[in-house]
Amino acid sequence: MTAQEFDFDEQIDRAEVPALKPHRIVLGADGSHLFPAGVADMDFKAPPPVLDAMRKRLEHGVFGYETVPDGLMPALTGWMKTRHGWHVDQEHILRAPNVLNSLAIAASLFTSQGDGIIVQPPVFFDFYDVIAENHRRLVSNPLIEKDGRYVMDYDGLQQLAADPHTTMLYLCNPHNPVGRVWKRSELQRLAGICRANNVLVVSDEIHGDITFPGHPYTPFASLGDKDALNSITCLSPAKSFNIASCCSAFTIIVDEARRKAFQAENSRLTVNKNNAFASVAIEAAYRHGGDWLDAALDYIAGNLAVVRDELAALPQVTLIEPEGTFLVWLDFRALELTPADLTAFLRSRAGWAVTSGAVFGEQGTGFARLNIACTRARLTAALEQLKRAVVSLH
Repeated sequence: MTAQEFDFDEQIDRAEVPALKPHRIVLGADGSHLFPAGVADMDFKAPPPVLDAMRKRLEHGVFGYETVPDGLMPALTGWMKTRHGWHVDQEHILRAPNVLNSLAIAASLFTSQGDGIIVQPPVFFDFYDVIAENHRRLVSNPLIEKDGRYVMDYDGLQQLAADPHTTMLYLCNPHNPVGRVWKRSELQRLAGICRANNVLVVSDEIHGDITFPGHPYTPFASLGDKDALNSITCLSPAKSFNIASCCSAFTIIVDEARRKAFQAENSRLTVNKNNAFASVAIEAAYRHGGDWLDAALDYIAGNLAVVRDELAALPQVTLIEPEGTFLVWLDFRALELTPADLTAFLRSRAGWAVTSGAVFGEQGTGFARLNIACTRARLTAALEQLKRAVVSLH
């Protein structure tokens, strides 16, 4: 099916529910008029099969304690096999409330206080909070940006991984916010360095389904048996099907000892209950949501083309061409504004509420992250506002 067969142009007032993206928590008390493009979710209704499954479950009317539905794990493994060519053993899968929960538990279980955890900034800002709140040491190995494209610094990684007190790496695959979909060869090089230095890879792959043509997602654990054993994969359909507020996540752990330890920790923290609506939403999404996702990706690609075309006439703002995710990394460094001034400029002059690049690490200074999973009309109007605002600076 195509984007035309789903109504991605429908303008839905998300403020009718306590959605985070347009909420005053994010926009501020005076920000209701702004273009809300900071929070990483879509403005589209969930896939029809998901909505139908949730309605059916609602009509049952009884919402007592439930187990994991028999069809849920096969739905996940079937999706991974057919969509990404990754064969996942159901026995290796644990449920989790969300991806960040898995990252935090992995740090708590498999590193010691004071140990270093490597990140590759500019990177998802919650990585920093998880590391700090677990009393681990942030080890920064920044990506290398050259001619508008980011690559990993393998020499820097080798140096940092050699420290015996640096024991884990948080991988963002695909990478938020720069939009890289790491190639198999890139992941293999990282994997070899981590294996050789006993650094466990914990891979956040929540954006794995959202890639553009020519840039296939490679699950880290699919690289081979040794890398599967030296990794923990964190997955969720939250981004893929826009069901972040009504779904849970999965932790895939091939190593038996680590998996048992993780399972015991889930039990200790009582992170092992099941939500009826999350279960039916996830199963329906993985079994029947493929056509909707394909159409959504086609629509988002169309939105990206609009951004590309509009910014071509605005040399002061550079698009970092994404290979995946619905998040666009924009380079405003030519405006020579501090992070605070850039945020103020975008809010007051362009009417934009986006995520400051600086929160992703100092390497994000002068950048901003724009969410383009919105209606094309809304995006086009916002880009016009941006052009007028930038022109007004000169």
